[in-house]
Amino acid sequence: MIFKKAILASIALATLSTYSLSVNARDNIEIVGSSTVFPFATVVAETFGNKTGMPTPKIEATGTGGGMKLFCKGHGLDTPDVTNASRRIKKSEFDLCQKNGVKNITEVLVGFDGIAIANELNGPDFNSLTLRSLYLGLAAKVPASVKGGSDLEMINNPFKNWSEIDSKLPNVAIKVLGPPPTSGTRDALQELGIEGGCKTFPQMKAMKKTDSKLYKTLCRTVREDGHYVEMGENDNLIISKLTNEPTTLGVFGFSFLDQNSDKVKGSNIDGNPITFENIATGAYPVSRPLYFYVKNDHRDSIKGLNQFINEFVSDDAMGEEGYLLDKGLIPAPEEEHAKTVNNARNAVPLQL
Repeated sequence: MIFKKAILASIALATLSTYSLSVNARDNIEIVGSSTVFPFATVVAETFGNKTGMPTPKIEATGTGGGMKLFCKGHGLDTPDVTNASRRIKKSEFDLCQKNGVKNITEVLVGFDGIAIANELNGPDFNSLTLRSLYLGLAAKVPASVKGGSDLEMINNPFKNWSEIDSKLPNVAIKVLGPPPTSGTRDALQELGIEGGCKTFPQMKAMKKTDSKLYKTLCRTVREDGHYVEMGENDNLIISKLTNEPTTLGVFGFSFLDQNSDKVKGSNIDGNPITFENIATGAYPVSRPLYFYVKNDHRDSIKGLNQFINEFVSDDAMGEEGYLLDKGLIPAPEEEHAKTVNNARNAVPLQL
């Protein structure tokens, strides 16, 4: 009986040891997060693998919000090493990381991207889109004054066709395919696009000072009456739908627009085309920074993590003539890039 117990104990110990090794040791880097940053991270991962001979990092496009949840879940090696983000980390996400022991994080600015509002290449021209018309087309509620009512009253969005908003826009039904709430692209659309148009109404801009919570709700909430259709994190699915629906608009990052320029075209916003130059200078109004975040506690535990980070921030990758520019990345200004390289290579912790 004693011998049998000893055998069972040995088996249990061996099983526990095997499990511990599977959790605490990995041969590859694990990355989650933004579908917009995904193609950039993928190219860097492949380049890293080819240069070093180490396993190519595993990358999942979970969306920015989904990536943050996984990243901030804990600091063990059964959690991701890096999360990509098409917006800056929120204070609530940073606090969740801190609460769960993910206390030493470095923020890396990858570059800049624009939010494309695009349709099929031979479809109607939407170049008269403005921030205001984008707001009136996509917001859940709009000022009653757009239908002859009071400036101070808000009504459910009554617009069905783009030409009802502006006669210069096509006389077609409002239908926009876009990302879900977990996406950083959705955050940027709401904050820069829809809210940007909301602020063109003086009474709404004034509300920001008197009732900021109500202002955000009214100026950022997307309509849910079928005119905006959530398509998940799969930008390829949006492209596929657009090619069969020429009057439908899709929302995704400039890099993806650039890669599919033989199928779709981007709309001007406030008269500004979505181009590399206009995003870099800020002339295109719906532009945003792209980031990735790394757990510094994993740098010494995950083989190749430091080398991968160094490859990502190298001049060869994100410099002014780097290979990521061929994929549509708009590089950060030289001074900002130098700061990013220093932070990334020296594991400078993020403080909010």
